[in-house]
Amino acid sequence: MENEQPGFNDKALAKDPAKDPATGDPNDHIGHRQRLKQRFRQSGGSSLQDYELLELLLFSALPRQDTKPIAKALLKRFGSFASVIGAPRARLKEITGVGDSVVDTLKVTQVAAQRLIIREVDEREPLSSWSKVMDYIHIAMAHETVEEFRILFLDKRNGLIADEVQQKGTIDHTPVYPREVIRRALELSASAMILVHNHPSGDPTPSRADIQMTRQIAEIAKPLGVEVHDHIIVGRQGQVSFKGLQLL
Repeated sequence: MENEQPGFNDKALAKDPAKDPATGDPNDHIGHRQRLKQRFRQSGGSSLQDYELLELLLFSALPRQDTKPIAKALLKRFGSFASVIGAPRARLKEITGVGDSVVDTLKVTQVAAQRLIIREVDEREPLSSWSKVMDYIHIAMAHETVEEFRILFLDKRNGLIADEVQQKGTIDHTPVYPREVIRRALELSASAMILVHNHPSGDPTPSRADIQMTRQIAEIAKPLGVEVHDHIIVGRQGQVSFKGLQLL
């Protein structure tokens, strides 16, 4: 269980190691924290494995516990650092030792990662790096437990006007209304759109309904001067592009 009492830090533990609840020699636990922090300061994180980065994150949430077992349990369940911070709150709490403080720490990290990436595409600058867009989309949507349909609205220079979630649905369906999509594009004076939705099943393969909906939106938009650049489907197993599959 978490201990959220304020005022505890590594120095305090060093003065009173008998109070540390970690198993084994308390001095080993405290020393491990200090060594890990020192490695991070020296390398900037490049030498750390995913579980070690998670340990560092959890130090503040669990100031008096050994965070290594929790970090390793999270990675065993979800597979990668990105998958851990993107996992739903309820599923994170299935891991022994993970409570609100741990989940909050992971979710703050997720939002920070999203903002760092989207900053490079949200200042009305042209979307010159497709990989950054894909990274942002994956972090934002790959681990959602229900389908979401979002749209990136672009200007004539392919600068980002707005990134909006239009609809949320169930685990395998999101209602999409093509005329509402076009109406919003016209409200924003958008010249183009990138459609995005996720498949909670993990498989990003487009369905027949996905293809029909995309083509319907593109057909309505084109005479109005709005182009559908692409439709991206995101899953835990990766992303697929309608443009890349020659479906647009």
